[in-house]
Amino acid sequence: MLLTAKYVMPITSPFIEDGAVVVHGDKIVAVGPAAKLKAEYPDEEVRDFGLAAISPGFVDLHTHLRYTALRGLFEDMPYADWKRAVLRCEPFLSHSDWEDSAFLGALEAIASGITTLADITIPGSPVKAIHRSGLRGVVYREVITMRPENVGDAMEEALADIERWKERTADTDRLTYGLAGGPIYSTHPKVYKAIAEHVGSSDMPVAMHLAGSREEADFIRYGSSPFSVHASQGSSFDMEMPPWLPAGVSSVRYVYNWDILDVPNMLVVHAVQVDETDIKILAQQNVAVAHCPRINAKLGMGFAPVNDMLEAGMTIGIGTDSPAAVDTTDMLDEMRVGLMINRAVNAGRHRGMTGEKMLRMGTIDAAKALRMDHLIGSLEPGKKADIIAVDLHNSHQNPTSDPASAVIYTANQDNVMWTMVDGRVLYDNFVHVSGLQRDKIVDTAREIRSRIRHGMNDETLYRQILKRLEEDASDRLKR
Repeated sequence: MLLTAKYVMPITSPFIEDGAVVVHGDKIVAVGPAAKLKAEYPDEEVRDFGLAAISPGFVDLHTHLRYTALRGLFEDMPYADWKRAVLRCEPFLSHSDWEDSAFLGALEAIASGITTLADITIPGSPVKAIHRSGLRGVVYREVITMRPENVGDAMEEALADIERWKERTADTDRLTYGLAGGPIYSTHPKVYKAIAEHVGSSDMPVAMHLAGSREEADFIRYGSSPFSVHASQGSSFDMEMPPWLPAGVSSVRYVYNWDILDVPNMLVVHAVQVDETDIKILAQQNVAVAHCPRINAKLGMGFAPVNDMLEAGMTIGIGTDSPAAVDTTDMLDEMRVGLMINRAVNAGRHRGMTGEKMLRMGTIDAAKALRMDHLIGSLEPGKKADIIAVDLHNSHQNPTSDPASAVIYTANQDNVMWTMVDGRVLYDNFVHVSGLQRDKIVDTAREIRSRIRHGMNDETLYRQILKRLEEDASDRLKR
């Protein structure tokens, strides 16, 4: 197949006007001027996208697919209140609800030009959605417990889940699995030590949310915040434990003491509440960062010092984070918002933060953060055929001498017209062709959302569900 468009953006080399990409099977075999490649490959089927930009698919460095059906339920809340609201609604969702919600997220990712997702989860619903939809993904099994005596069991359960996921997806190489340490306000630090010991010097992916909010930073440093023990008793956090002792250090320095930052393939999500010493530690440990500007802004978490991290030589990619907060899985919007906030908070010292740089952070840099840049993230011969086409007919920059700017500043997910993953077309001319039943998935999500709204307003029902969940957890511990 020979794909042509007004612009081809390889990302790792200058854009090509009137360019083309040749795909054989699941691989890219050639990238260059359309006239040249048509002459070299005269028998190839030609697909011309016209006034559009062909680009590598976006690599969403952090998301939670299973929360997609919850969007629009919790608006205009600060981070701690939003987190508690989400935890309160979780008991109302069944296993099948989580799966349906994850499939909705996969649908939107495909239509948004996302071809690779990095998802942190406990249940396997994102695995099923990524696998069946045809997307590529890195799925991190999160390990959470506040009880030190349960760390071993929690690790065994997580590793057993990963083995089950591998068996269920053995027919593809599009999925990779790793471990994630839980947030520091709900996880005993021995979990981080256990993950580090298990991973050792292997390249197993590891991730964790870290230094995302002021509430978390105050919790670990002072022992006083909305996440403190006295405020969390009786909540969904597992807090039946001795009083929390403040560590007196930053979140980064706290987990650094428990070795999890030593693993070779480490991804930190957010890194908003960090100082110069924290950045130095992360850089020295070769830790990559998933930058999620929209959720950081919407929940009042702050803005990551991206420029300082880049100057320290760190790898940073873009993530969309939870749809329950940002409402859309739109990488183009994420990159545009991130770029503009960066310019606002760094007035007079942009330091090379451009549309082109932000596009790299959503493609090749994010791929590098996942240690997958040899496979994806750019249009180069030999790489996987994860390719998208973005329609530029309505771009206010048309005609343009800078397609990266046109894409970042004027396009959004509704302009993505075509998505291919691993050489398979999943979205064509704004229509899903992946085989997923779009209308059924959307209707189911509406029903889930309506049921949650009703259930959360019924206090008696909520207490009954919580009691049942506590009994189930107690039974698992006894077994």
